[in-house]
Amino acid sequence: MAKTFLITGVSTGFGRALAEAALREGHTVAGTVRKQSDKENFERLGKDAHAVILDVTNTGAIAPAVAEIERGIGPIDVLVNNAGYGHEGILEESSIEELRHQFEVNVFGAVAMIQAVLPSMRKRRSGHILNVTSMGALITMPGLSYYHGSKFALEGISETLGKEVKDLGIKVTAIEPGGFRTDWAGRSLVRAARSISDYDQVMNPARQRRREYSGRQIGDPVKAAQAMLKVATSDNPPAHLLLGSDAVRLVEEKIKALEADFEAWKDVSLSTDVG
Repeated sequence: MAKTFLITGVSTGFGRALAEAALREGHTVAGTVRKQSDKENFERLGKDAHAVILDVTNTGAIAPAVAEIERGIGPIDVLVNNAGYGHEGILEESSIEELRHQFEVNVFGAVAMIQAVLPSMRKRRSGHILNVTSMGALITMPGLSYYHGSKFALEGISETLGKEVKDLGIKVTAIEPGGFRTDWAGRSLVRAARSISDYDQVMNPARQRRREYSGRQIGDPVKAAQAMLKVATSDNPPAHLLLGSDAVRLVEEKIKALEADFEAWKDVSLSTDVG
């Protein structure tokens, strides 16, 4: 059955790939873009492609925009919170303003989108929300503390939301991609200036690896789009979906490390109960 998708950030990357896949399968897609030229480009994909110029950091504009979409093309069946970017920088060298903007885009904008679609989904007792987090919502790498913080936050929000709306006919899935050949490590990655030499040994190689990595990642965005579309149209979707062999490997290593820590300090953990 054809569905109506609302996907944030459809100009490039995962958002564009998913939008194109959904359109090919006969779904209707409303996508958010930042510029008029991107709107025109997206709507050339066909009569079922509708673009809305919206900056997700302008949270006050989100509910009216969603209401206008629903008036124009109908209720939203699937919301995909895809818009986001990465901030690369040593924590001590990065400003609070950079942290605030990272959360404005990756967390606050996503939550405002969710709040805008939930009333209609609740009324209809149906709907599916996909939050594109990252393997970086579960594992960490040096130089990405602000990014990881935002994605850990969205991961927690997504998982909790799923429990809150489970009995209302609404499904929630966190999509956790590894490295894919999108603009994330290139144009979409904001790199903070370096200033403290004590961090050179950890940060310089990490920054260089990410530069070399851009465009050579193992993941194929077109295949990721097909996986997300399969989840979005599933009657029994998962709460979490890793995408990419690197994500599977690194998250499995993280789980093993957590289990080892928990076991090693279990006696201390258990010693803190009353009585």
